[in-house]
Amino acid sequence: MEQRAEKSMEHEQTQTTPQPQAKTTRRDFLYLTATSMGIVGAGAALLPFIKSLNPAADTEALASTEVDIASIAPGQQLTVMWRGKPVFIRHRTEAEIAAAKQADLKTLPDPEQDSERVQNPEWLVVVGVCTHLGCIPTAREGKMSGADGGGWLCACHGSYYDTSGRIRKGPAPKNLEVPGYKFQNNGKSIKIGV
Repeated sequence: MEQRAEKSMEHEQTQTTPQPQAKTTRRDFLYLTATSMGIVGAGAALLPFIKSLNPAADTEALASTEVDIASIAPGQQLTVMWRGKPVFIRHRTEAEIAAAKQADLKTLPDPEQDSERVQNPEWLVVVGVCTHLGCIPTAREGKMSGADGGGWLCACHGSYYDTSGRIRKGPAPKNLEVPGYKFQNNGKSIKIGV
């Protein structure tokens, strides 16, 4: 019985005695240094590759464009290119604004309030690409505020857009896209692509 007691005491002593700390050897230091230098070297090698994935300066220049609108009279439209697409900037007349606001949203394939599509009721800014097959609609001058919504006609397949750029009839599934834009210089210019 004494032997068992002695063994259990020895066992308890071995469990409670602290283990000596492992020494940091020169080999461990070399491993850590080599690993750190490898990571830094790989990062330095990858940096030019990652920078090459950024868009070129000429592409970034096309990301936004500023347009002077001070000389556009009510009822006139200016078409500018932005990101390779035409953008219609229309200075709407009172009749065109009224026609856009009076549209019965229940009859529209892609219902949107006119106020959701414009920042200033006098100015409509839309990407001039038909949402059906990508044709470029033409303005229906003289019929802009007509009973059918006026606006633009895509003659390729007969899609009609109203004075708010909303699809009224035809195969186009969606309204003309409204790009991100903001007025600048006290409303004398518009920056497209913000």
